[in-house]
Amino acid sequence: MPHSPKAGQVHALPPTELELPLGKKPRFAKGGHKKESKRAKKRRDKKSGLPEPCSAEDVIWRDVIAILGEDVVDQALEDGTEFDSPFEFHQELEVEVSSICSNGEAIARSPDESRPWTIIVPFALPGERIKARIYRNARLHSFADLVEVITPNTALRDDNRVRCQYFGTCGGCQYQMLSYQTQLDWKRDVVVKAYKNFSGLAESSVPPIQATIGSPLQYEYRTKLTPHFEAPPKSAKENSIPSGTKPEWLKIGFNRAGTSKTMDIELLKKRCFRNIYTYKKGVSLLYRDSLPVSSVSKTSDIPNTLDALSASLDAHVCITDHKATAREKVGDSTFEYKAGSFFQNNNSVLVPLTNYVRDAILRTSTGSITADSGSQPPTHLVDAYCGAGLFAITLSPHFQTVAGIELSEDSIKAAKNNAELNGIPKEKISFRAGDAADIFATVSDFPPDRTVLVIDPPRKGCDDNFIRQLLDFRCATVVYVSCNVHTQARDVGKILRAMEGEEKGRKYVLESVRGFDLFPQTAHVESVAVLRLA
Repeated sequence: MPHSPKAGQVHALPPTELELPLGKKPRFAKGGHKKESKRAKKRRDKKSGLPEPCSAEDVIWRDVIAILGEDVVDQALEDGTEFDSPFEFHQELEVEVSSICSNGEAIARSPDESRPWTIIVPFALPGERIKARIYRNARLHSFADLVEVITPNTALRDDNRVRCQYFGTCGGCQYQMLSYQTQLDWKRDVVVKAYKNFSGLAESSVPPIQATIGSPLQYEYRTKLTPHFEAPPKSAKENSIPSGTKPEWLKIGFNRAGTSKTMDIELLKKRCFRNIYTYKKGVSLLYRDSLPVSSVSKTSDIPNTLDALSASLDAHVCITDHKATAREKVGDSTFEYKAGSFFQNNNSVLVPLTNYVRDAILRTSTGSITADSGSQPPTHLVDAYCGAGLFAITLSPHFQTVAGIELSEDSIKAAKNNAELNGIPKEKISFRAGDAADIFATVSDFPPDRTVLVIDPPRKGCDDNFIRQLLDFRCATVVYVSCNVHTQARDVGKILRAMEGEEKGRKYVLESVRGFDLFPQTAHVESVAVLRLA
């Protein structure tokens, strides 16, 4: 069998791609040997170790282990054969799908049972027999394109549900062929696997994962789109096409599934044709849905008739300037922020999300409202990683004092403006720039037993320093909202395990975990975990 390329190696190109522009010809050192680039060296060094914990590669690796079995994987690692792929580049083969990975792609066992190996393929479903084409090999698994569904799983697949002409080519969605209930069930499974694989907690310490809460809108829900295009190739000539005409090489859209190549999306406005040759690098465009910023200045200025209010809320505009101000409503609250900055991308699910967090805070583990249970209700709220103030502002009616903490000065400025926009007195709510080394110092005067902490960190989760400060502060309730359930599970596990050796005092208990679907038709799921001192 010809040599099969291993992870991180460059595969042989098909004949149509062998000719490279002069500026892209590979360079060789003296003696004719190809000089190893820094990027190639980094890939080679990285290959020698297991994936970084909680990374996308690590999540897939756990799914590979689940299919092959720990004993088989351990033996391959011991023998040093984990990168000896049985498949050649662009080899086609028929396989039967075993299950779905947490990233939404299908995983199948190699048909050669004498060689433990798995194949990961997009857009296929469990139980289906498919034809796949290998395009990259990794540790005990290969990535492949879906060539054909030979035997579909008709209990799951209904291609009549697909509403996008680019589905199956574009990498943006994975699940359009599924019923929405199936999507929600599978997203619950992702949360279950995350806590099993990454929390390090005993099964008895993790409550049953609740059903995923769906999005009111399953299509056309995104309030922000960022299509992109690449810089003009050096071989392109500006005078080769009429001014304002789209050049053949220009693709504006999103990445093709399994690649970093941009595919053209016809529905996107091609507003950059006239000056396309002025770009030195690739660019991401912005399309942000917004209410007209001039329509409402403060809560007190909201139209006082139902007709006028309805008209103001129905008038939407599209913002394309990253630095312009965008505005949206979440329930009764109004938010403004820079259009290019982060704000949740599915407005339709934000009211169910913030209401769920509110109810989780105000309820004890017995299910009764804290205020009616005889225990003291919380009076203070700390919103860490507060951004533009989503949780601090929507939850403020239920607390006497609210503090939002952020490292970003721009976010603090936006949050302060939003508090004023919603008529919340400065005496009640404040937003403070916290130093990562001592982030809770700004709320040291808050009574821990009457304080609730809401955290909504970036995908990388919380670092060990933050967790130590959280444990020292030890407020009564922690609500952890996460866009990466795997790092959430890791962090929750760290919090609970850090308290195991303590002999006295109350300890955090993981009261509930529930997924939220902010991105229907995709495999992505967000999660809310509630910890309470007991």
